Amino acid sequence: MRGLKPDGTPITFMSVDDSPITRKMIKKALEPEGFLFMGEAGNGREALELYSKIQPDVITMDVTMPIMDGLDAAGAIKKINPAQRIIMLSAMGDDDIIADAKSRGINHFCSKPFKAADMVEKVLEVMGMR
Repeated sequence: MRGLKPDGTPITFMSVDDSPITRKMIKKALEPEGFLFMGEAGNGREALELYSKIQPDVITMDVTMPIMDGLDAAGAIKKINPAQRIIMLSAMGDDDIIADAKSRGINHFCSKPFKAADMVEKVLEVMGMR
């Protein structure tokens, strides 16, 4: 099981995307590898509310969402916990978005669409296990 920390406990994750299909794809990519799904949100505001309750090891966060976008939500989460691991997901490879994310302390990115194996590797990388 690749989704386990060195101490044998599962790596926990939360998926934030306005597309239920993308959230399901992330869950289907990670759960079979032993990662533990903690929750999901459809926009940045929901993500902030859920984060305060579950505080997962890793958050996958879409950039473009209604109500509150992923950059604002990720920035707010980083203010609560600067060490929080966040992977920004975007169908756009826009350098301005990447620069904005980096200015908020987010250094991990994954392009959409993604393969299940790529998502697993990205989470392991963010966890310092690659």
